[in-house]
Amino acid sequence: MEMENRAILEGVRVLDLSRVWSGPLAARMLADIGAEVIKIEAPNARLGVGKAFFEMYKQMGMEGRRSPYFPEGEPGEEPWNRHGMFNDFNRNKLGITLDLNKAKGRDIFKELVKISDIVLENYSPRVMENFGLGYPVLKEINPGIIMISMPGYGMSGPYRNYPAYGTTLEQHAGFSSLMGYPDSGPYRTQSTLPDPVASINAVSAVMLALWYRRRTGRGQYIDLAQIEASICIIPEIFLDYSMNRRAPRQSGNRHPYLAPHGCYRCRGEDKWVAIAVATDEEWEAFSNAIGRPPWTGDERFADQLSRWQNQDELDRLIEEWSIQHEHYEVMHILQRAGVAAGAVLNAKEVLNDPQLQAREYFVEHTHPRAGTHPYPGFPVKLSETPASFRMPAPCLGEHNEYVFGKLLGLSKDEISQLVADEVIAH
Repeated sequence: MEMENRAILEGVRVLDLSRVWSGPLAARMLADIGAEVIKIEAPNARLGVGKAFFEMYKQMGMEGRRSPYFPEGEPGEEPWNRHGMFNDFNRNKLGITLDLNKAKGRDIFKELVKISDIVLENYSPRVMENFGLGYPVLKEINPGIIMISMPGYGMSGPYRNYPAYGTTLEQHAGFSSLMGYPDSGPYRTQSTLPDPVASINAVSAVMLALWYRRRTGRGQYIDLAQIEASICIIPEIFLDYSMNRRAPRQSGNRHPYLAPHGCYRCRGEDKWVAIAVATDEEWEAFSNAIGRPPWTGDERFADQLSRWQNQDELDRLIEEWSIQHEHYEVMHILQRAGVAAGAVLNAKEVLNDPQLQAREYFVEHTHPRAGTHPYPGFPVKLSETPASFRMPAPCLGEHNEYVFGKLLGLSKDEISQLVADEVIAH
């Protein structure tokens, strides 16, 4: 195979110690573009998954309901291998178990560091140091190693050791101060936005470090604070305050100076469309697209400022039109006229959206314990070195023999002893 047609990160080995979302997604993206990623888990890391979720359901009074975390809502006999979130974020990875609380486990990890390029972790800052596996130690073992740590608040500062999840970092970064209505107080997103934002930044940082190593032969340490990565995508609110001493307030779906701008009801149960008109020219196009009803010529809507000042009435009149049409229909009518509009889709509609299907964004994986299901693909299309989807997420300890036997050269007896000593588990 010619070099230019090889996967971008072919020959790069990543040790993935991360958990939940931010770290696993970053490592998965590296795996998608060719890296050999070894997912390292404690022997009991996933064994309590089913029990934990059942207990949560019981406490919520939801016994008997299907769990949204497992295929067909059924945890099955091996819920730790069927968990949807884990299987989504860990495709294309090898999976091993290794107890870093044990001296032998740490010794084996150091042997892996010798033959690897990247160590990725998103523990609290004290964890790797407590293991005796901080960057200074790893650098002594392998001067070319690149280590990236992804704690919520970074590796320094007064909040350094605070526990953090996207569900709290989102608020601390300022997102919730923007969401909600004037009389509602702050809202939060249904998802945890800081996690994927940190993932994307992590991949970018790793690629920069690999380029630096290519030029110098030296690795480096990457300190990625998830809260700082999140702040980077809403810079305008901080610029506004620094220049104007003005902090934005909740305004629902409305824009600080554009109108119409929001979500409007459409025909059908809980169907909506988002519409954004930015200029007077776009307003003319919008008016023509909806048949130019008399109210579009009203002086209250004659220019951008007038429309913004009369949004309540404007939104009511627009919804009188939009509710007569299906949400996709409204989107197509307005888009054909050059007006930004998008149907508000639920999960089922996104999976079946013709645009995403045409671009083959979702990819199907067959997992030996979870079955065949569509998963989100790689968000970038590279013409010469496209991402590949080579294998599903690993079952717990699935690649122990390959990693410990082939890569580290341990004998079968030595591997069996590790199992007996509970350093690893199958």
